[in-house]
Amino acid sequence: MNPETDITKVAAYLTSLQESITSAITTLDPTATLTEDAWQRDAGGGGRSRVFSNGKVFEQAGINFSHVFGDNLPPSATAGRENLAGRGFQAMGVSLVFHPHNPYAPTTHCNVRFFIAEKEGETPIWWFGGGFDLTPYYGNKEDCKHWHQQAKNACDPFGDGHYQKFKTWCDDYFYLKHRNEPRGVGGLFFDDYNHQDFDHSFSFMQSVGNAFLPAYLPIIEKRKDHPFTDDHRNFQLYRRGRYVEFNLVLDRGTLFGLQSGGRVESILMSLPPLVRWQYNWTPDKGTAEAELYDYYLQSRDWLGEPA
Repeated sequence: MNPETDITKVAAYLTSLQESITSAITTLDPTATLTEDAWQRDAGGGGRSRVFSNGKVFEQAGINFSHVFGDNLPPSATAGRENLAGRGFQAMGVSLVFHPHNPYAPTTHCNVRFFIAEKEGETPIWWFGGGFDLTPYYGNKEDCKHWHQQAKNACDPFGDGHYQKFKTWCDDYFYLKHRNEPRGVGGLFFDDYNHQDFDHSFSFMQSVGNAFLPAYLPIIEKRKDHPFTDDHRNFQLYRRGRYVEFNLVLDRGTLFGLQSGGRVESILMSLPPLVRWQYNWTPDKGTAEAELYDYYLQSRDWLGEPA
């Protein structure tokens, strides 16, 4: 292993991140039932999955840690990367998806990860990746500005262009091409991050991971008790269908997990417990539902938007 990389240090950070986020959710939603599974992967490695369910705040909130390894990379990892062929690998990360009960509280996703591919006699190839994004059902400018300000704060110590680059990448990545619409209001997405040296790159990944709770907790605390009707709930369930479509059709992490023989229950914990589809539905003009499409599901400079 290249002496500059320290996998043990990365694993220690990721497990501590899972602990801190678990603690925050337990405090926010003490009525939720927590199910925890430690699992092993036949081909090498394993992880720990934690899923909160049936709470007052969260219908489901999953927080996964995984550390898997093997002799051969799955097709999703080697596509367009001929230099990875024939290398063993280790991949580790924390991934979470929270589905609140209240339609005015947005769904969120966060992931931070490390990947290293090694071959005897050759220099290891390694990188970090991750980010976080927000998927509201009923938009709120204040929430969007706060979310993106926290994302920018996480990026600013590492370079003036980081926030804009990874904000744009997030807009492009979390986009349902078959629907011609984004999944939500974005945030950050980065991959193949190997800048300067290991310590610099690791510090950036930690900055993003540490920014998640300050970005999301103020939003969920404001919106979790907002009054709503059955119509609001039905729209939330309808829009959750888009989340399912993205995760099953387009998400690279889902493909990597399934192709590498990961634990299916942990991989698919990102899916909401309840969802609905409705044929050829469109919102009525001038409604809050239409505003989601017309204003919020657009690529915007949220920090430049008026309050």
